[in-house]
Amino acid sequence: MIQSAQVASKFTLFTHHAKTFPNLVTALRNSMLRAGVFKDEKTAEEQVVQVLNFDIHLIKDFRGRRYIERITECIPVEEKNEYTFDHRNEKTLEGKFDKFFDNATIFFTKETNRELYKHRNVLEFVDDSYVLTNPISDENIKGMRENMSDRDVVEFDKFLERVWGIKPPKMIGYDDNEETESEEPQEESSEQPVRKVPKITSNSASQVAKKRVLPNPNGQRRAQATQNNGVIRRPQKNNGNSKPE
Repeated sequence: MIQSAQVASKFTLFTHHAKTFPNLVTALRNSMLRAGVFKDEKTAEEQVVQVLNFDIHLIKDFRGRRYIERITECIPVEEKNEYTFDHRNEKTLEGKFDKFFDNATIFFTKETNRELYKHRNVLEFVDDSYVLTNPISDENIKGMRENMSDRDVVEFDKFLERVWGIKPPKMIGYDDNEETESEEPQEESSEQPVRKVPKITSNSASQVAKKRVLPNPNGQRRAQATQNNGVIRRPQKNNGNSKPE
């Protein structure tokens, strides 16, 4: 479960029966040690802490009611280099020994009592109501916002600012004022205006037909066609008896 949560996984959801959050970390660490994946307790616990982001703890009271008692956030502690080289600036031997013992104290503290994580309750059930106790860390806020839709990011930012006074930086991809979309200038239509065609009556159509002359493919002019009651008639050819028109 720990390995699948570290690689190629958007998120991991699982159940456990630990009573407290430190007991949850200890139980998962011991399971990894028994499986033989790790042999060092600190290394195994460090891997567990990197996976646990939130613990939603449910409880069942003696009346049979089951509800969420608390939501706990796990914050891994980054190891920092706190050693100093101030002994080089000391002129006396006693001053150099003091700086050396300071670094030695830091070293033995990390080896014997190294703090790998911090846990704090974000939400608690107190007096039949839920109370927001501590704000969510900046790292988890960033991860939550990256996996939300634009509308959810807007509402989540409003919630953070209203409850804890946190105003995260604006993300690319959404606008706080959704009404600006309707204020954008409308694109001009590429369609050409419809050209009005004058109405043609039957009398004007007949006049155009009489005046129209179509060329003959042989270079000769075709006879004009006359229209009478919807029937097109062609004049008879000149056989020598009738005069040409």
